[in-house]
Amino acid sequence: MLLAFPARYPEYLIAAMIIILAPGPSVLFIIARAIAWGRATAIASVAGNVTGAFTLSLAVAFGLGPILQASELAFIGVQLLGGLYLIYLGLDAIKHSRIHADDMVNQGDIRPSNLRSIKDGFWVGALNPKGLVFFAAILPQFVDKGSDSVTEQLIIMGATFAILAFFSDGTWGLIAGTVRQWLATSPQRLVLMRRIGGIVMITLGIFTLTSAI
Repeated sequence: MLLAFPARYPEYLIAAMIIILAPGPSVLFIIARAIAWGRATAIASVAGNVTGAFTLSLAVAFGLGPILQASELAFIGVQLLGGLYLIYLGLDAIKHSRIHADDMVNQGDIRPSNLRSIKDGFWVGALNPKGLVFFAAILPQFVDKGSDSVTEQLIIMGATFAILAFFSDGTWGLIAGTVRQWLATSPQRLVLMRRIGGIVMITLGIFTLTSAI
């Protein structure tokens, strides 16, 4: 049986990469681990993080899939709420960028085991509000609404997101682990990254709102 890829899958890939590349909670978590304990810890954290994100996407797919398939109004409502929350997350990221940067360069003295890093990464990914909003509000825009395989399409897009995030966040971790001293000695660089991520989330939130209206 062929997988039910949505017709707008190529467009989804672009949207997914935009949100993945934006320095949100997951990216900053990986960079913090890389700065504190190096590349190996960062990659273990990435593995846990994307597993958590995919678990979150499965929960959204099985929870929202049947509802979205049955109701056009549900599609619009999810998009409106998600767009507003993305804007809130972006504004909050900009407002607290300096506090978050300070936290990133103070990760403690004891290096966690790889298993601990995977577990920590899992919970960051599973509880990431940016990920929840993306899976609940952005993914439905790319689903074939007249199809009887909405849940399957959501699962495919969630898995795609996890794969893309592994390579993208892994790259962040490798780079940060290589130039860890350069980043650790300048929290201002981390502040800038956080603010850029906030701007991207606000922009995506506005796009989500306008596409729902």
